[in-house]
Amino acid sequence: MWLASLRADQRRALLRLAHNVVVSDGLLDPNEEGMIAEFQREMELSSNEEAEYLELDGIGKIFESRRSRIVALLNLLKLSYADGAFEIEEECLLKEISQTFKVDDTEFQLLDNWVKRLNTLESEAQSLMEGD
Repeated sequence: MWLASLRADQRRALLRLAHNVVVSDGLLDPNEEGMIAEFQREMELSSNEEAEYLELDGIGKIFESRRSRIVALLNLLKLSYADGAFEIEEECLLKEISQTFKVDDTEFQLLDNWVKRLNTLESEAQSLMEGD
């Protein structure tokens, strides 16, 4: 979502942050792999682009605008639900990222709730398309 609005350096950093999120719980789910591939397509990054660990130190300088930070957090939150469970390790990592981005706990909860509602709406739409 809105990934095309990110600069090239932000796109590469987000791909690496996405990697951090999916490996944080020690499991790599096929749905998470699929969502990372979707991120790469939307950000027009090569599928050969390395999704590797990114140190959080300094990410505030890469994502310096509020918009880029919120785009990153929304997408990382959505990714954290791709396997059907928001694991504590994922939550801790995302809260650490949000603190680095100067997003307080109340706003983090608002973003999380928005992503949950979006996921519900997407599931409803999928059901409508499959229903007979």
